[in-house]
Amino acid sequence: MILRTLTAAAVAASFCLAAPAPAEQSTLTRIKETSTIKLGYRENSPPFSFAADDKKAQGYSVDLCMRVADDIARQLGIAKLTVQWVPVSAQSRFDAVKNGEIDLECGNSTQTLSRRADFDFSLMTFVDGASLLYLRGENPKSLQDIKGQRIAVVSGTTTEKAMAELAADEKLGVQLIKVKDHNEALAALKSKKATAYAADRTVLITTALLGGGGTEYSLAENQFTYEPYGLMMRRDADMRLAVDRSLAQLYRSGEIGPVLKKWFGPLGDPGEVLKVMVLLNGLPE
Repeated sequence: MILRTLTAAAVAASFCLAAPAPAEQSTLTRIKETSTIKLGYRENSPPFSFAADDKKAQGYSVDLCMRVADDIARQLGIAKLTVQWVPVSAQSRFDAVKNGEIDLECGNSTQTLSRRADFDFSLMTFVDGASLLYLRGENPKSLQDIKGQRIAVVSGTTTEKAMAELAADEKLGVQLIKVKDHNEALAALKSKKATAYAADRTVLITTALLGGGGTEYSLAENQFTYEPYGLMMRRDADMRLAVDRSLAQLYRSGEIGPVLKKWFGPLGDPGEVLKVMVLLNGLPE
């Protein structure tokens, strides 16, 4: 009798252990139930994502996310979708996505294979590459000329990883100064605490223009990384498809043109690489 009871208890316990965990609620289901979408934005990463003078989110990626939000509302049949803007930093954006604080990160996050192991990314939204910003007249002529220099870099970025590899090169002897955002990096450069500031070229150009009209700085010719940007979200195939459907239509229709001109027009022609990116990501429905 005792043996039979123990056997029954063991079987019952095995069923409890084998029972599947309840499925996590999908992002689109939650958005439909609450009529709310939570969008993360960077407060200081122009022209992609930043807080304007009125403290509202603005930028190229912000405009893309607004388009995505409108399309998701139509796809889900939501008459009035509330957009909740949540500020994130280069360091906090990943936890904000993982913890469900935001449904979509609207900044300039680079897609990498290691990041895609933990997150989903949309179709490419921009292509960039890291370079170095100097005070005018201090721009080196070659990579070897940066030997022993102090380079400011925003922590939590792919540029930090690339700079860490340079710092590991004993022949160059580069010293990294890790900062929290672009303003702090620019301040380090101005005060000569850092001899160079490393970030994606578009960010460097825009930051220099905003920080001093561009006249105080010079940009290195070197571009030593490949930075394919995308909108980041938690791993959710249905949400990713909804975002991609919106972006692909934006690219196919040519409506992306005015958006690019609005945010990058002052920087000149977008270049062939960006034009090809738009063409290749305008997937047919």
